[in-house]
Amino acid sequence: MKRAYILIAAILTIFIVSCSKDHDSPYDTHKPAPIRKVRYELFTKEDFSTDQHNITFNLFMRNSKRNLLDSPLATMKISAIPDSLHRIIIEKTVPGNDTTALVVGFTYYIENIGYSWNLDSFPALDTLKVIRYSFR
Repeated sequence: MKRAYILIAAILTIFIVSCSKDHDSPYDTHKPAPIRKVRYELFTKEDFSTDQHNITFNLFMRNSKRNLLDSPLATMKISAIPDSLHRIIIEKTVPGNDTTALVVGFTYYIENIGYSWNLDSFPALDTLKVIRYSFR
């Protein structure tokens, strides 16, 4: 009889421990990676008050295989690019929380002139990248 109680207690203990999913195991290596973000800041220190060319900026993010983000901002006049005190600030979470090294920054098109860019690296282990672009 004593043997039956020990067997039942052992089975219940195994059942309770195996069904408990809310405990943190020191051996749990499947914790999610920290959220990665890119903070895009756009401004100018130049006086473009007379430049009426249209410009379209894109927020850009790419890993080694594909573009993760290529999102245009509204087209504006170059003269409307704000100064550093009124900069445009947009924060984006890395899609899919990609943990690889990325290339991030701004690409832009000036109407009837052409394309250009300001890009920087976002190392794999970093969780926040700030891109401060002073347009010239």
